[in-house]
Amino acid sequence: MTRNTLSYLFALGIMLALTSCGSVKKTLRKADLSYENGEYFTAGELYKKAYSRISYKDRPLRAETAFKQGECYSKISNARTEQVFKNALRNKYQDSIVYLRLAQAQHKKGKYKDAIKNYTTYLEAFPDDELGKSGLQGALNADSLKANPTRYIIKKEKKLNVGRSSSFSPVFADEEADVLVFTSNRKINRKEKNQKRNVVSGQPNNSLFQMKKNSKGNWEKPEVIEGDVNSKNDEGIASITANGQSMYYTRSETEDNKGSGTMIVVSNRSGGAWGAPSTITLFKDSTVSVAHPAISPDGEMLYFVSDAPGGMGGKDIWRTKLEAGKATYIENLGPEINTQGDEMFPTFKPDGTLLFSSNGHPGMGGLDIFQAEKIQKPDSTQGWKITNMGVPINSSADDFGMTFAGTTEDGQKEMGYFSSNRDMARGYDALWSFVLPELVYVLEGKILARNGSPVPEARLNIVGDGGETARINAKGDGSYRFKMKTGVNYQLLASADEFLNARDSISTFSVNPRESETFTRNFTLTPTFKSVKLDNIYYDFDRATLRPESKEGLDAIIDMMNENQNITIEMSAHTDYKGNDEYNRVLSHQRAQAVIDYLINAGIDGARLSAVGYGEIKPFVIDERHNKLFDFLPIGTELTEEYIRSLPEEHQEVANQINRRTEFIILSTTYNMY
Repeated sequence: MTRNTLSYLFALGIMLALTSCGSVKKTLRKADLSYENGEYFTAGELYKKAYSRISYKDRPLRAETAFKQGECYSKISNARTEQVFKNALRNKYQDSIVYLRLAQAQHKKGKYKDAIKNYTTYLEAFPDDELGKSGLQGALNADSLKANPTRYIIKKEKKLNVGRSSSFSPVFADEEADVLVFTSNRKINRKEKNQKRNVVSGQPNNSLFQMKKNSKGNWEKPEVIEGDVNSKNDEGIASITANGQSMYYTRSETEDNKGSGTMIVVSNRSGGAWGAPSTITLFKDSTVSVAHPAISPDGEMLYFVSDAPGGMGGKDIWRTKLEAGKATYIENLGPEINTQGDEMFPTFKPDGTLLFSSNGHPGMGGLDIFQAEKIQKPDSTQGWKITNMGVPINSSADDFGMTFAGTTEDGQKEMGYFSSNRDMARGYDALWSFVLPELVYVLEGKILARNGSPVPEARLNIVGDGGETARINAKGDGSYRFKMKTGVNYQLLASADEFLNARDSISTFSVNPRESETFTRNFTLTPTFKSVKLDNIYYDFDRATLRPESKEGLDAIIDMMNENQNITIEMSAHTDYKGNDEYNRVLSHQRAQAVIDYLINAGIDGARLSAVGYGEIKPFVIDERHNKLFDFLPIGTELTEEYIRSLPEEHQEVANQINRRTEFIILSTTYNMY
């Protein structure tokens, strides 16, 4: 190679380097200008292009360019935001703000441990920064929120969404919730090839769509709203008055789609069609952007989003009172709602409760949906109680634009739709449905006779301390079922003709507020003037001494006597055929008297009690209950000595054991009444 050739190559290298340097600077100038104009998608692409051309030796410029690229990506929810901020750190970006931005990107991806580490690093440099503290708190709380989900059931509505497009911010257009309006950048028709794109997001411009329910209650295919509502520019995020006659929505200000300026317009319905929109003037300074309108249920207050001067930082929620369709005073909702981050997408529940999305309050990551309830402070001023809507409504991604179809009369069942870009590889927004199942507290059980059989025409009378009353007729098998209300003490009375009443109670003050529950109350009714066998009454062998395990059965008799102060009973004992007749009679009488003595010692008046020993002269007659227990004994069979001796030897002792029993019969139901 000659000296002239070497000189030429050296000069060419210098020229290429200078050209490359000039090209990078030119690209960066364009990127900076686009960023200043709010054209974040365009700016991000230019920073990306410049970064790829900057020499590895120029680490400060690479770091600064990567950071600016990350700022653009974070504003348009680009999936590579985390990696780009890591590039800035790898190139030794000097400002600690990069740790906050990286933490926020990791938070949004659900990488909570990584986010906690970088929030902590940032707060070491800026310990009083509210965004850093809020972000750290949210990341620390995320696992707890995931472990304790709310009762909401959510579902991605595949039929309402279209691939490779975004659909978001649904709102019902009528009180019946039969028409749903939403924002989408899907193609208006299949023939449309080159959709106009938004320089802020890089996505096709949004338009307003609506869908209606058919006669079967199913959603029909979404259609773009006809007329003058949509333009060639960006439209979306609507709010419709309760009467369905006025629709407020956001519209891009600029015909050439340059910059991020937006305004709020209103369209009025006439003859079923939406009319040409008119602008709602909110600030004297026409350069201030306003968006995301939300009209209050009473139609008097218009809430909206703006980064106007005088806010808390980022985008804030503001409101104005409307008079004759025009804005009057403007006020910021204040620091309880607005933060240094972004508060956006305000909506309302039917009862007037404010909903909004924020990345400034502690949350799961990205935008979380919050509920703001008006409260009275101790100093008598009005404030707000802010509540995160929790998992699964919120995720580590962006969740926003929640609308309610309404609630049931008792306020327990809620349903509606919201938007989220969770599980969307390219960051598209999708429509999701939600339902809050009604909490159901059920009382159920059976009303049976003491022999276990259903009681004919049994009924349960229910009285609540709030004045509620109900009477339920038991089914043929003795079962009943009753749906209870929360916060009520109920008194229960089971009854039937020719049976004593049975009482119980139940309270729903301490029920589980997160899950439906079923409570069981079974009732055993005692027949009047009919012998009833007592189960589990045991005596020492060949003696009249009650064994300790008899206590439970006898205590049930004590309860019955105390609940029915006007009854008298005869307590009888019976033996099998074995042994001397007189001996059996005496032993059975002593055993019956032992039961009477137990009841008297428990406070039952002896005048209401009598003891009889029948010995072996009254064999037991098999009823349905004993037939189920011992199917070799037919219903109605009298267990006489002759019958028992006819049984196989292994069955004879079973029959003798059934005969060895203690019974009672109600003799009177009018004791001390006259």
